[in-house]
Order: sequence, then C-alpha cells, then structure tokens
Amino acid sequence: MPVSDQDILFEDNHLIAVNKRAGDIVQVDDTGDEPLDEQVKKYIAKKYNKPNGAFLGVVHRLDRPVSGVILFAKTSKALDRVNRLFKNREMKKTYWAVVRKRPTQSEGKLVHWLVKNPQKNVTKAYDHEVKGSLRAELNYKVIGELNGYCLIEVDPITGRPHQIRVQLSTLDSPIVGDNKYGYPRGSLKKSICLHARRLQFIHPVKQEPINIFAPLPKDGFWEKFESFGG
Repeated sequence: MPVSDQDILFEDNHLIAVNKRAGDIVQVDDTGDEPLDEQVKKYIAKKYNKPNGAFLGVVHRLDRPVSGVILFAKTSKALDRVNRLFKNREMKKTYWAVVRKRPTQSEGKLVHWLVKNPQKNVTKAYDHEVKGSLRAELNYKVIGELNGYCLIEVDPITGRPHQIRVQLSTLDSPIVGDNKYGYPRGSLKKSICLHARRLQFIHPVKQEPINIFAPLPKDGFWEKFESFGG
C-alpha cells in the first residue's frame, strides 16, 4: 500500500515524518519488497510535481514488524543536521510496548551489553561487557493494564538493533507477537506490539521545538490502549 496524506505526521521544506505500518521495510533488503523510503520519494515527487524524483535521506530505522513514527530528511543539509541530533542523543524517542507478563518492577532503567548475530538477525543481551558488545540503556514504565495485557512506555537512551525487544525479554516480559525474543507465538499479521509513539527534538534548521506523535495502528487490538493517552 503506497504512502498517502493520511500517513504523514509532519512535513516542511526540510523534514517529513511518516506513521510506518508494521510489515513495511524502511530500506531495500533481499526480499524485493518496495521499501518505505522509496514510497516516500514517490509521494514527494508526485505531490510537488518533481519528474526527476525527490531527494530523501534515511536518518534512523524501525524493525519491519514495528509501527510508528519515522523521520526522513528532504535535503542533504537537513540530513546532516538530523544525523547529528541522533548521534548526540538530542532526539527523544518514546515507544509503547504491550506485554503479557508485567515486569516485577513497575519502572526502572535497564543496562545491557548487546551483541548482534547478523546471520541470524538476532541480538543477545549480556549483563556485563563482552567482546564486540555495545552498551544499551533504556528507561521503562508500566502505564496501564487491560484484559490481561500490560502497556509499557519505553524511552531508549541508546539506539541499538532490536534493543527494546531484547531488553524487555530480559525481564521475562517479551513483547506480544515477538517470538524471536521469547513470546510463545508469532503474529499472523507479521507484526509485534511495539509502536514508536513520539519523537521530540529541536528542529535542526528552524531551531523550534518539534513534537511528532504517531496514532496507534487500527488493527482491532492496539486501539484498546488509546485511552492511556500520552
């Protein structure tokens, strides 16, 4: 399904933010599926009548089964500056995750050292530094419970591959549908209950505060958690 106006969460001359659907890939991979960045390029080219195509810079990624806000740069100047915001950890990211088992502590900070196996596309968490590992930190807080499910708000401090997924699994609270990290079964929709809820930052060109908020997927499950706000 191509990107449409209803998928756009924010746009100006420098940046465009999209509410990614679970199942979309951000950049081209070996599946041959059309990636989200190509869809957004086509959207911009059509909207602004650019027969030679549009520039689009990828500044961060979301795993294929994850939904929510993802930001792209529309100019090389913006790309450079937004990359700097991510590198300097000046981009505040907030995620929502649904789990079945409530963590023992209602809130806390998790620190692990992660090693990714690129062949298996899986990340392992250690509670101490090991060879080739990257330090990963996040803060989490339980913000609601509904029908036996638990809603967790996660603020990652670092941005490591599969970080939230593997770190929550260390609490014995794997994300619903994420059988790669311990949930007993996968989702038939090829999605997991992890949603990039919000991005907050200072605009790299205009120097204004930006708060981009992604509505939850309308899939018959996520909507039940809208009442928790935030």
